[in-house]
Amino acid sequence: MSLKLWEAPKKTKKKSELFAFEKFISKKLNKKFQNNYKKIHEWSIKNFSDFWSIFWEFSKVKGIKSKIKIKKSNIFYKNTFLPGSKLNFGENLLSKNNKEKAVTFISENGFRETRNWNKLNWNVGKIVKFLQDIKIKKKDRVVAYMPNTIETVEAFIASVSLGAIWSSCSPDFGIKGVVERFSQIKPKVIFVTNEYFYNGKQIDILERIPEIINQIPSIKHIIITNYPGQKKMVKKFKINKVNVKVWSELMKVESSKIIFSKFDFEHELAILFSSGTTGKPKCICHRNGGVLLQHKKEHQLHCDIKEGDNVFYFTTCGWMMWNWLVTVLASKASIVLFDGSPVYKDKDLLLKIANKEKITLFGISAKYIDTLRKFIPNLNYKYRLSKLRTICSTGSPLSKDGFRYIYKKIKKNIHLASISGGTDIVSCFVLGNLYQPVHIGEIQDKGLALDVKVFDKNGKSIKNSKGELVCVNPFPSMPLKFWNDKNDVKFKNAYFNKYKNIWHHGDYAEIKNTGGIIIYGRSDTTLNPGGVRLGTAEIYSEVEKFKEIREAIVVGQSWDNDIRIVLFIIMNNNFIINDNLIKKIKKQIKTNASPRHVPSKIIVVKDIPRTKSGKIVELAVKNMIEGNEIRNREALVNPEVLEEYKNLKELEY
Repeated sequence: MSLKLWEAPKKTKKKSELFAFEKFISKKLNKKFQNNYKKIHEWSIKNFSDFWSIFWEFSKVKGIKSKIKIKKSNIFYKNTFLPGSKLNFGENLLSKNNKEKAVTFISENGFRETRNWNKLNWNVGKIVKFLQDIKIKKKDRVVAYMPNTIETVEAFIASVSLGAIWSSCSPDFGIKGVVERFSQIKPKVIFVTNEYFYNGKQIDILERIPEIINQIPSIKHIIITNYPGQKKMVKKFKINKVNVKVWSELMKVESSKIIFSKFDFEHELAILFSSGTTGKPKCICHRNGGVLLQHKKEHQLHCDIKEGDNVFYFTTCGWMMWNWLVTVLASKASIVLFDGSPVYKDKDLLLKIANKEKITLFGISAKYIDTLRKFIPNLNYKYRLSKLRTICSTGSPLSKDGFRYIYKKIKKNIHLASISGGTDIVSCFVLGNLYQPVHIGEIQDKGLALDVKVFDKNGKSIKNSKGELVCVNPFPSMPLKFWNDKNDVKFKNAYFNKYKNIWHHGDYAEIKNTGGIIIYGRSDTTLNPGGVRLGTAEIYSEVEKFKEIREAIVVGQSWDNDIRIVLFIIMNNNFIINDNLIKKIKKQIKTNASPRHVPSKIIVVKDIPRTKSGKIVELAVKNMIEGNEIRNREALVNPEVLEEYKNLKELEY
């Protein structure tokens, strides 16, 4: 029996956007749903094409909606929604034009600035005019090598307003990582910053630009921004055959009212990149209308974002959650951007910001919650968080202890909405809603209009057992394509090679009797000792309880015609590994997970490889200890740490 941690009061439910939507569809369909999420979800998957058409109306999308709800195809990903519909993504984001706050930026050192809606519209208009002057047109690629600043948001809105295709990398990517991504899509314009800051360290970016431009000859225009709060102004430099401008020059351009052209629902909006840890990063191209509808659905119906709310998500502009966060503007809510280390000077820096900025939705990673739990175990409701209604957690599975910590130490009356999806769909398959209770360790339910199931190896739908997360019906935020993918070969191999004509997401998961979902990790990193599939999350959740251990990574090693489990750990300061601690770790995993989960080896390391978005990379470690090629080290923020895992004597016996 799953432990119920929280349930929204009736008053809260009746004030929610989900309740407003229920009333809307009940009136339209003459059908009663009785404040029951399961009934609404069942209707939405049986009538998924109707759902998206009706939600367009409910959420007041600016655009021209087609009377045709879906153009059906026998091929899953070729089903097209609302064909003939037209909209402008940028116009939908510029949903207000007044003196209210639209965007707030905060750096790790405390610098803060805001844009009201008037100024946001004004600045976007200036950038639009500049891009028009340099002949940027529909489907041209515009990219950013930028920190998470207001200027990045403005450049994005301006670019997509013109129908250009946007893509971005955060400045923690090195030259090779940037070139690998942007060279594939041949951009004409790049927005860059002069520098950025991380954990108190100032890092120069401009010195990288000549080499990047040299390797991406399609770039003909560079716009350089000054990092916010820094007095040192950007100096222009010369690169042959490239037009270099500084941001202040763009702001001198005379702004005029933007004339928003309407683009097809299927028009290319943005290109996101896979992590690239197993090869060259895939260029995942997302569609105009699909992203807008899916994001608005998640924001309003699952996260209860309303007009006037103040939404924060810890992210960089190289991660899909950045796109998710910026689209919040389309719901007439404001957004808060943070750039830098989330634990610079204070481990609870982000909570301090949430309190001071009166944030209503606070989005962080499961890793951040675990960091708080370890380093500030007695937080004890230090911050009032008077406006906070929702905490979202993503990036990796949130442990049961993470669930408990939030309710026991951060805020009692809070909607904890753990969410899970991916760059592939630039959205979520499973997430929260205010009608359902929060059960410990579980994501609340499936997303509306998404027929999400868990399959066994034979393609049979299962409950209360672990298997592969799939979606059996098409949805608007499916990628349009992979860039430069002839005949969709890579695309089909990525999502449709396991189950015929069914989206296979690559998560190892379980659907519980409550309707809740547990994600156990990626399918390709599941452990198989004795041929039995085990999720890594079950081991992590036990290891994380030890104060002696700062962080861990667990992999399967091929050994003696089988797989044995190897646990690598980083020790906290002032603690050392010994036989007694090893016995305690093994005993706890055996008791609380299972005997099969117990690692054969526990090895201390100095660091753990991770992607730019902060995810640990189990596959890279597995390949390293087995002597396999690491195909793309540049996808890692710290590739040098892999050498520590090479030729380990402890793994030779």
